[in-house]
Formats: sequence, C-alpha cells, structure tokens
Amino acid sequence: MPYTPIKLLIFFLVLATLGCTPKFIPNTEVPDTAENREVINFCERYRHAVESMNIGLLLSLASPKYFDDSGTVSGDDDMDRAGLEEVLKTRFKEVKNIRYEIKYRAVYQKGDVTMVEYTYTTSYQFDMDGKPHWENKTADNRLELERVNDSFLILTGM
Repeated sequence: MPYTPIKLLIFFLVLATLGCTPKFIPNTEVPDTAENREVINFCERYRHAVESMNIGLLLSLASPKYFDDSGTVSGDDDMDRAGLEEVLKTRFKEVKNIRYEIKYRAVYQKGDVTMVEYTYTTSYQFDMDGKPHWENKTADNRLELERVNDSFLILTGM
C-alpha cells in the first residue's frame, strides 16, 4: 500500500507531536525537572513521616515560621508551629495505622515560596468502642515551602 502525500504528512505530524510531549515525574502531573524532583522528594519525606507518625521528623520539616489558617476566615482554628506539635501529639495518640497517598498535581514558584498542589487520600485506623475502625478521606491540599540551604521547610499546609 503506497504512502500518499497526505498519509506522510499525517505520519510526520504525529511524530512531531510525540516528540513535544512533556515528560512528567512518574505517578505525578508535574513536569520532570531537577528542581521539581527535589521538591517531590522532600514532599515524599513528609508523606512517609505522616505514615510512620513520626512527630519529631514532621516538626523538623516545619519552618519556625509555620502558620496555618486552615483556609477559614475565623482565627479559632489558626495554628502556629507550637500548635502543630500539640495537634500531632493528640491525633497520633488515637491513631493505630495511617496510609497517606499523594497525587502531585503542580509545583510552582510564588515569589520566594514553592507551592505544591496535590490530592491526598488517607486511611487511618483507630479504636471505636474497643474495636478497630477505619476512616477514609480524599481532599485537595497545598504545601507552601521555603528554601533553606539545600532543602526546604514547610511554611503551611500540614
């Protein structure tokens, strides 16, 4: 079957578009660059710390300037770094197991702050009336990171 000029044109257009397809970090929607890999690797340290309920590591990943307003107008649920420590101690005391998965959607700069937008799915086990009980939650979130030397610290979003 001979190739007509139109078939050859379509073939080369398809090849050209395949060559222009951006590469993404595996299992993310984030372009594969050295900077983005560094950010995702840091966020994976955070994710693993949540799964292992490692309060010390989580606090070491939080900036001294950590502040989270929980996305609400009311100041009742605002939390600084000291409040974060108390919340982690309280919540992890009740939880037996955690599974925390992250689907990274975007990494970008906003001034000096690195923004990481993601969707998380978490399952956690706790006792209810003396029996194991599992809860599940899926939601969107954003970590805001500041660069400190050759790594990052979390400004908000834990």
